[in-house]
Amino acid sequence: MKLIEETVDSQIVFRGKIITVRLDTAKLENGKTASREVVEHPGGVCILPMEDDGTVYTVRQFRYPFGRVTEELPAGKLDGPEDHRLAALRELSEEIGAEPEELVYLGYLMASPGFSSEVLHMYLARGLRHGEQHPDEDEFLEVERTPFSILVERVMAGELTDAKTVAVILKTKEYLSREAGGTK
Repeated sequence: MKLIEETVDSQIVFRGKIITVRLDTAKLENGKTASREVVEHPGGVCILPMEDDGTVYTVRQFRYPFGRVTEELPAGKLDGPEDHRLAALRELSEEIGAEPEELVYLGYLMASPGFSSEVLHMYLARGLRHGEQHPDEDEFLEVERTPFSILVERVMAGELTDAKTVAVILKTKEYLSREAGGTK
């Protein structure tokens, strides 16, 4: 099996500020066709900013689709073809007013590959120098500071549920374990 689908038709059904929605017709391996709904997204970054004492900055903000406030790591979307490393530096500055000495790339994840093209790049930021926070004009945030070990416990208890935040916390936990000479 090749497991490949070929696009035979594509129609844009919505074009917004952040996403574009397409309705595609795909030819399947067995020769039949199927509809595929695709959300095009520019991608984004998520950063775990850690102080030397092991505390981490998170942000609390209202998330309209869920109608509630969530706690997340600093994050944001890429502006067009923006380099993800530069986007991570920008988001850290905007959301918590920090600039890191060290920015460790932890890889990327596909947010929801069944229907979305969104790719999120994950970073660990250390050696933070602090300045002024300057969020986007439509962004309202409360900054929290929590020990990293408590964030890991909260992930495992299901208290932190934002997917990118969960992934970056767990990737960082493994990265720090390996850095300290733990199992590989």
